[in-house]
Amino acid sequence: MKKPLLLAAALLVGSYLTHAQQRPAGGGERQASTSTAPSKDDKSGESIPFNPDSFVVTESEVTIKGQRVPYKATTGTMPVFDEGGKAIAGLFYMYYERSDVKDRGTRPLIISFNGGPGTASVWMHMAYTGPVLLNIDDEGYPLQPYGYKKNPYSILDVADIVFIDPVNTGYSRPVSKDVPTSKFFGVNADIKYLAEWIRTFVTRNNRWDSPKYLIGESYGTTRVSGLSLELQSNQWMYINGVILVSPTTLGIERGEASEAALKVPYCAATAWYHKKLPADLQKKDLTDFLPEVENFTINELLPAVSMGGFLDDAKRKAIAAKLARYT
Repeated sequence: MKKPLLLAAALLVGSYLTHAQQRPAGGGERQASTSTAPSKDDKSGESIPFNPDSFVVTESEVTIKGQRVPYKATTGTMPVFDEGGKAIAGLFYMYYERSDVKDRGTRPLIISFNGGPGTASVWMHMAYTGPVLLNIDDEGYPLQPYGYKKNPYSILDVADIVFIDPVNTGYSRPVSKDVPTSKFFGVNADIKYLAEWIRTFVTRNNRWDSPKYLIGESYGTTRVSGLSLELQSNQWMYINGVILVSPTTLGIERGEASEAALKVPYCAATAWYHKKLPADLQKKDLTDFLPEVENFTINELLPAVSMGGFLDDAKRKAIAAKLARYT
């Protein structure tokens, strides 16, 4: 299902960037900055296939929960440096900041990744938390003519967001074919260079005082779990929270029964979405309903599963009835 959406997303992002770079300053979205790319006469960049340190800034707005949210979007590349301070790669990123905020130090910064591990951050960006959404149907397929629209469910009203494409995803790449791929590819290498890049990003954008959260989807959950430790241990950056979307197993082996039990909140959310719950549960907001299910899963269902045959019949029936009610 992701293949047609990926194609549409790639075409849209590419056309958006080209449009942003060519748009005159007096256009509908004001261009606030230009690329730092070297001039044609600069011979020093001949071995570099692209500029790893450039950006474009535009301004726009989105309506979230009936509230106008103006924002600044910074799109570009920022280097990954080696031990000697030399750029060895450029990571493509899209950084959204709410522009009517006076105190950036108290405003949360969300650092967002998708998974794969060979996937750009387009899914989280244009299908989840960003200020724009792809035009897709209820099954996730793009609608023709291809396009995008404002996202009324974006989290930009409460937090700034940076979407990051790891090396060899999206527009991110090494500066030269001579850079060893071992610098980037591998579970630990991936975590190490991304932590260093995040430190650079936070420093350049003066976000050290901001509450910082990592969010990852699929393999991105493995990535952000490792990043939370790496940032704290080697970059002196303490993360305020980690958000896992569609988590992987994270290398943890679980028994079949407990693994199934931990999926109950997902099943409950799906049942809520499709309006399959009893009326008293269906009328609840999902943000109120899910904590109730999670509490049941952790404090009632998992202990019952652990007891197995030692669970008395009355308790077993009560747990089963509650499980059926939630799913």
